[in-house]
Amino acid sequence: MPRFFVDQPLAGAPAELNLPPGAARHVQVLRLQPGATITLFDGSGLEWQAEVLNMGRSEVGVRLVSSQAVQRELRQDVTLAVVIPANDRMDGIVEKATELGAFAIQPLMSERSVLRLAGERADKKVAHWQGVAVAACEQSGRTCVPRIAPVLSLSAWLQSLGTADDERRWLLSPTAAQPLAAQAAAARTVVLSGPEGGLSAAEEDAARARGFVAMQLGPRILRADTAPLAVLGWLALGELA
Repeated sequence: MPRFFVDQPLAGAPAELNLPPGAARHVQVLRLQPGATITLFDGSGLEWQAEVLNMGRSEVGVRLVSSQAVQRELRQDVTLAVVIPANDRMDGIVEKATELGAFAIQPLMSERSVLRLAGERADKKVAHWQGVAVAACEQSGRTCVPRIAPVLSLSAWLQSLGTADDERRWLLSPTAAQPLAAQAAAARTVVLSGPEGGLSAAEEDAARARGFVAMQLGPRILRADTAPLAVLGWLALGELA
């Protein structure tokens, strides 16, 4: 059954309503007809079954039939703090991280960043990545959309962090002596991953000063767009054990 994200609260909404433009456009692209059944979600954790009532040139009317709470999220909140890779590889990170259950994604720039964003260009990229996350939620069955945070420099982001008392913090480093291994569950995990050339020694030291523990993922050097997804997949699969 087609699933669509609705960027407005559905709880307490009228039983009959017009879909917002984004969702309406997707319904029209699929050429769904009145009487078709669709699934809607608004990011609250609920799903609504709805029936298409009418199709206009720019409007799609639906009737909300029923709602149910579903649980398809990870038991822990995992934030990926990723130095933005080059060549639009961030799109793939956002898409796959959403499918794997990421709670939030923090795009960063570091000393060795190839791609540098600021101002309106950065805002447009964040909006684009948020759209990628929404599409991945529609496909994967998630009902909570991960937040794509504004682009920050690594130093500014580290300075904004509070204490690490309520979360574990991992710094992915190929030179770390400590391998990623089974650990006690945590309510929150923040994974910091560097760019193609890695973080500088000074940046790694700054991360350690903010409570990050350096972890390595084995003998092979993973690409900047592979390493954070490997960790997230490992955490997600660990919850199935």
